[in-house]
Amino acid sequence: MAKAKVLVVDDNVSMADALCSMLSLLDVEAVPAYGPRPALEMLDRVQPAAIFLDLNMPGVNGIEVLGFLKREPRLENVPVIVVTSDDQPETHRRVRSAGALDVIVKPATLEALERVLKIAGLV
Repeated sequence: MAKAKVLVVDDNVSMADALCSMLSLLDVEAVPAYGPRPALEMLDRVQPAAIFLDLNMPGVNGIEVLGFLKREPRLENVPVIVVTSDDQPETHRRVRSAGALDVIVKPATLEALERVLKIAGLV
């Protein structure tokens, strides 16, 4: 079976790279996009199996990016996992109602990543 390819969107380069490294330990090919604009440009060329999306980014926030993804016919069924340091129940409700598959609270753990990858059907 081919490795799943996922997109990791985070404006913090070290956080994006760390998440990509952790995903590779789970045999998932992860490609970083360092912010919303690079992510949207990359999505013109790639069809990821899932998207890991930071919530708090300058300019366009993760909820707005999530809304765009869910309105885009080619991407509407791609599972989006929000990765955020905001562990408030209201934030979790808001992102799920916007279409996110699940929420991982930073710092992400291998166990949390494995759990959401299973939910997304990627492992």
